[in-house]
Amino acid sequence: MPVAFGIDIGGSGIKGAPVDLATGELTADRVRIPTPDPSKPAAVAATVADLVAGFDLPADVPLGLTFPAPIKHGIVAFIANLHRSWKGVDVPALMTEATGRPVSAVNDADAAGVAEVAFGAARDVPGVVLMTTLGTGIGSALVVDGVLVPNTELGHLEIDGDDAEHRASSAAKEREGLSWEQWAERLQRYYETVEMLFSPDLIVVGGGVSKKHEKFLPLLRTRAPIVPAALRNSAGIVGAARLAAAGHR
Repeated sequence: MPVAFGIDIGGSGIKGAPVDLATGELTADRVRIPTPDPSKPAAVAATVADLVAGFDLPADVPLGLTFPAPIKHGIVAFIANLHRSWKGVDVPALMTEATGRPVSAVNDADAAGVAEVAFGAARDVPGVVLMTTLGTGIGSALVVDGVLVPNTELGHLEIDGDDAEHRASSAAKEREGLSWEQWAERLQRYYETVEMLFSPDLIVVGGGVSKKHEKFLPLLRTRAPIVPAALRNSAGIVGAARLAAAGHR
């Protein structure tokens, strides 16, 4: 059974588990360790090493991790949800040194998109799949015929003079006390804009709020089908593991 190990680094927690690459299922219980505070690179790398050491992994098991920022050729371009000292850090090099294993790194939304295309709501869908994660911001992943277009950051599109995620994230809904209907109006404006730009064949909506998809997805009018993500909290781990096994750096 081919296995890779996926790690999902977030602002509050670092989660990891081995993944069956044939099915996308976790082969052991996911372990979560709180993200160090302050979340500086050395402290996070040490926590990742501790997490990996807690599993009995053969030496040849690939290690992939998600990161809450754009990752270009392994380098953090800019950072919002971890310590600002991450900017310019080579994440694979840092984590390889900390764990003693080859490590690949990918943006967290990109990892979720790859997982949904391989094993989830977008499985066997040809063409252009757009994944969005609605949370503190709006993450995005664009996958074309199974190939990831990395670091799209479509939550930062300027729509009607404002950063899209500032008005349409689930954090905005909570912050402003919006009803589902009011929030859906903002989402409608967002999704009609990204549809105009990318003409996706399928839109997948993830993030914690997708558990309540029946409250807002039926209110949206899109040309492409728009569906909830299927893999929930394991999407980042699964996507990171799959990309690591494919040799992504």
